[in-house]
Amino acid sequence: MAKKDYYEILGVNKNATDDEIKKAFRKLAKEYHPDVNKDPGAAEKFKEIGEAYSVLGDSSKRKQYDQFGSAAFENNAGGFGGFSGGFSGFDFDDLDLGSIFEQFMGGTFGGRSRTNTKRATRGEDFLIKMDLTFEEAIFGTEKKFDISIDERCFDCNGEGGHNAETCSQCHGRGRVITEQRTILGMFQTETTCPYCKGQGKIFKKSCSTCRGKGVVKQKKNINLRIPKGVNSGDQMRMSGKGSAGLNGGPNGDIYIEFKVKDHPLFKRDDNDIYLEVPLTITEAALGCTKKIPTIHGTEKYSFSSGTQSSEQIRLKGKGIYSEKTKSTGDMYLITKVIIPTKLDRKQKSLLNDLDDTDLDEDVVFRQYNKYL
Repeated sequence: MAKKDYYEILGVNKNATDDEIKKAFRKLAKEYHPDVNKDPGAAEKFKEIGEAYSVLGDSSKRKQYDQFGSAAFENNAGGFGGFSGGFSGFDFDDLDLGSIFEQFMGGTFGGRSRTNTKRATRGEDFLIKMDLTFEEAIFGTEKKFDISIDERCFDCNGEGGHNAETCSQCHGRGRVITEQRTILGMFQTETTCPYCKGQGKIFKKSCSTCRGKGVVKQKKNINLRIPKGVNSGDQMRMSGKGSAGLNGGPNGDIYIEFKVKDHPLFKRDDNDIYLEVPLTITEAALGCTKKIPTIHGTEKYSFSSGTQSSEQIRLKGKGIYSEKTKSTGDMYLITKVIIPTKLDRKQKSLLNDLDDTDLDEDVVFRQYNKYL
């Protein structure tokens, strides 16, 4: 599903109040209602308006949208590290415009009768931001963390009460029907039963454990295996580990977003590692064999004579292994010839003797000197 700006669709800014959003939706819904607007594109526009309001008109969904954008409601998005990605639980292809229209008109869309009881609500998602050391990120690790979430009440099995009886007002349907005349014509309105609050049943006794909510706040200890090769900004999804849903709705998810600390020596670009290697002027001029630190341990590398600063040397397969891509990056050595700034008398003498050997006869100097 393409990304959509729901604020733009409703013509409001991101700081709009709930009342402003509702008013904007009411105005647009009246304008594009298919029973009033016979334009071929009106129905699709009305559905788009309803889609936007179904998110922005719900404080929980609006919070997710502001944090993740419209991608928060895409189904079957790609995952990472064994976890499926993307937020699920809301399918805009099955968008119920009747329930949205009812929120400001108290009626059903197009006079359509509905018989469903109280709508199942998906549990809340959580985003946990987790810091990792450089080593934890590239080699993988296990982490434990605590989180306080809503769990289904075991005493009442999430129903909020005990000793249920069928509601005498709605006869178990959870909804009551009346007729209402509006500016758009006559509507048969079907609203949530005020006696049973849409459950179709009345509890003789409210659950004392959850106080009728159906959920209780619980502290949960989470064990998380972090795969090799994660990077800053990567997310993992723990499906169904979020808060319990209401009225039989599915649990939410937990998302973990990583922030990897910098290493004092190694620099990272995706799965590649970069290391700046300091060389003395004699090592660079004469060549040398040096010990090189890598993320896999110490290795030796022979630098050829005449090595210059900023040369880039590739060590294939010496980078980071990623479980996400099932591939290993490379390591790059960046040479840096260090010019001494403090010389003793002997060093100065040796360099003066070296300078007398016509070092400036190199082709680079000759090309430069032609313009002097």
